[in-house]
Amino acid sequence: MIKSMTGFGRYEAAEADRKITVEMKSVNHRYLDVNIKMPKKLNFFEAAIRAELKNYIQRGKVDIFITYEDFTENNVCIKYNKDIAAEYMGYLKQMAEDFHLDNDIRVSALSRYPEVLAMEEQSPDEAEIWKVLDKAIKGASENFVETRIKEGENLREDLISKLNVMLSHVEFITERSPQLVSEYKDKLHEKVRELLEDAQVDENRLLMEVTLFADKACVDEELVRLKSHIETTKSTLIEGGSIGRKLDFIAQEMNREANTILSKANDLEISNRAIELKTEIEKVREQIQNIE
Repeated sequence: MIKSMTGFGRYEAAEADRKITVEMKSVNHRYLDVNIKMPKKLNFFEAAIRAELKNYIQRGKVDIFITYEDFTENNVCIKYNKDIAAEYMGYLKQMAEDFHLDNDIRVSALSRYPEVLAMEEQSPDEAEIWKVLDKAIKGASENFVETRIKEGENLREDLISKLNVMLSHVEFITERSPQLVSEYKDKLHEKVRELLEDAQVDENRLLMEVTLFADKACVDEELVRLKSHIETTKSTLIEGGSIGRKLDFIAQEMNREANTILSKANDLEISNRAIELKTEIEKVREQIQNIE
């Protein structure tokens, strides 16, 4: 199977009093570029998130949005600072002795002194949070990959169709090229006869001119290589995997061969077919940019 670099995935994971939602979308990119937007409370898990994503994605610009909801009611507790309370009591006792006053402090009064009793937020259970977050990341990634595979299959069918069109152009040029030399020989022979009228045509000189023309116009090697590149692209698409970079390189080689064929063309029909070839190759290159 092949994967498109365009995809979307979403998953919502909820356990106990926590809910985490992960959304991810991607577009084409030469390498893997992951941008994560999430609450500061989850920043601790960024490295683990990126490591997990590498199991699902090799290329593409991926934007990930993570939302976190905590419905825990007892996430704060009251802390009793005994040492501070003891200090208060010591000073109060000393004040009572210094000024001959009754030490009438009560627990309710002491508890209202600063820092004796304090509200303290409990440290979050990182293991429990990661359990929910990991589930959401994996779920969103699986949905994300599913959309990429579906789009990848569409790309494969479209590309193979375009490659078949390219093969038809190559076959036409392959059949037309030998005829071109024969036609040139006949035209040249007729033109020389007209110029020389009744004089005898030098067949050896004529053959030399035809040979030079055939050598300049010969595109056999280019056609063989181009056909090989097309077949390799088709087989690579069928094999699947992470093939985007490989196909992009092959497409560049196909374009180079088509340019050479066009530059050597001395025939309108071959020129038109070479132009059609270049057009199809450009379409193929554009589609390949979408493959992971």
